[in-house]
Amino acid sequence: MSKDLVARFDDKLRAKRESFDRLPVIDVAPLLDGSDKMGVARQIRWALSNTGFMYVKNHGIAQDFVDDVFGVTRRFFDLPMAEKMALHVGKSDVALRGYIEPFGENVDPTKSKDLKECFDLGPERATVEGPFFGPNPWPANFPEFRELVYGYHERMVDLSKKLLRGIALSLDLPETWFEPLMKDPISIQRLLHYPSQTGHVDENIIGIGAHTDYGNLTILAQDDVGGLQVMNRDGDWVEGTPVRGSFVINIGDLIQKLTNDIYLANMHRVINTSGRERYSIPFFIDADFDAVIAPLPSCVSEANPRRYEPVTCGAHKFGRFAASYAHLKKSAA
Repeated sequence: MSKDLVARFDDKLRAKRESFDRLPVIDVAPLLDGSDKMGVARQIRWALSNTGFMYVKNHGIAQDFVDDVFGVTRRFFDLPMAEKMALHVGKSDVALRGYIEPFGENVDPTKSKDLKECFDLGPERATVEGPFFGPNPWPANFPEFRELVYGYHERMVDLSKKLLRGIALSLDLPETWFEPLMKDPISIQRLLHYPSQTGHVDENIIGIGAHTDYGNLTILAQDDVGGLQVMNRDGDWVEGTPVRGSFVINIGDLIQKLTNDIYLANMHRVINTSGRERYSIPFFIDADFDAVIAPLPSCVSEANPRRYEPVTCGAHKFGRFAASYAHLKKSAA
């Protein structure tokens, strides 16, 4: 490879290379089959208290199915730009469904532009009902895309609710604690494509800028390219190396608020300098739009005073999105 094509990192973008086990790897089979729920819950508590991230394995989703979803994801992003723009997210108004072009969403707009393209979908609705709820736009003449991607969304909804049972147990709550808040939860299935960067790379343009996720829980499927970086508590960026057969799990702002900062919604970003196209498939699950999230009494003490006022899930999440999308600024106002 020519030296001119090799990415040269600005010092602020250099990740501390660590083996993937610096992010905990948790076998969740004993949670899912009921054989040792509390054993898994203890591991979850350590992970979310210290890193905000964890790998989970033996999660019950077949790797062949995940591979098929990656296959149609690559085919979608290979479509002509005109076909993708016909599905543009701006046409969905506040429902936030459809295609987002490179630089169309910027999660850290004061520092960086995001070199990525996305496709977002969620629970099927016949019409736009409000923020995050509306029809999914689907590419024409591509039925397997709709079948596989929406099927993946449905499986992720099911898996996320099971993982949230483990999080509830990790907080000494009844395992069904989240269920009353999730009768019709906000969920977003996202597909992502990151072109590879070359030359000098600094914070002005990277795959996705440093951010925390907005809601409850994220389930991320990665390809084998890499590029995810997670900040540790020393302020160092640690690589979230892809591990085939696992998902990367992290929590968002709402769980940090719920736990009064005992659990960490950690900063992360993506920088792709691999020389290859990177694809990832993150799924985001939250609570009902009007669900109220406030610090748990058990997480408030003299040593850890109450840090947050109650927020509604939808208002918090929509406010974060409005800062990233030009077409939402008027709606948010």
